[in-house]
Order: sequence, then C-alpha cells, then structure tokens
Amino acid sequence: METNRQKKIGALLQNDLVSILQGEIRKNNINNLVISVSKVNVTTDLSIAKVHLSIFPTDKAGEILAAIKSNAPLIKHDLAQRVKNQLRKVPNLIFYIDDSLDYIEKIDKALTGDENPIENPDLLEKRKKS
Repeated sequence: METNRQKKIGALLQNDLVSILQGEIRKNNINNLVISVSKVNVTTDLSIAKVHLSIFPTDKAGEILAAIKSNAPLIKHDLAQRVKNQLRKVPNLIFYIDDSLDYIEKIDKALTGDENPIENPDLLEKRKKS
C-alpha cells in the first residue's frame, strides 16, 4: 500500500518527467512520437521510482525505451534541477513500458470482432469433465 507521501512524490515526478521527455522530443524535432508517463511508483524508502511509459507508435516502443534508459542519468539530473526545492534526494529512475492500453485494445477488438467468445463459444477451451 502506497503512503500519501509516496503518492505525492510520484505525482511530482510524473509531472516533471512529462515535461522533460516532451521537451526532448521537441528539442530534437522528432515528429509522430508521443510519450506519456502513465504512472510513477516510488518505493517506501523513496530511493527508486518506477516510471511507466506509454509510447506511440508502439512498434518503436522498444527502441525509444532503450534510448530513454541510456539517458537515465541525464534525465535524473534534469529532474533534480526541477525538484531540488521539494526533494532532498531524487530517486533512481527505472523505466518500463506500460502496455495496459494495448491490453484494453485487445479486449475491445475481441469483443467487437469475430473473436467474440460470447457469440462464438467454439473459441473457448472446453472444460474437461472430471
């Protein structure tokens, strides 16, 4: 269970990370790329922040994540400059791809398309009678 302090720090980091990442995209004139920070979880000792990113288009997600991970020290430094009045020590950043939107989309497609198990029960595995 997250404490209020963890939630507040997570929200603070999330806002600043969004502006840092979007600033980098603008600075490097990268078009057709959207990175959003969907969630930031901070450990109880406030030493690690798990940053969940949504990257569109998703086919470039792995490549972009690798670039972000390799620039993590620079991102942390930028973050430290922004939050120095609120936090004494900036947590280490660990970046992840947040695929929950893909998961939701897959469920939507399954329910609206031919893969709908409600309309086509043959798609479901048959239960073995014991």
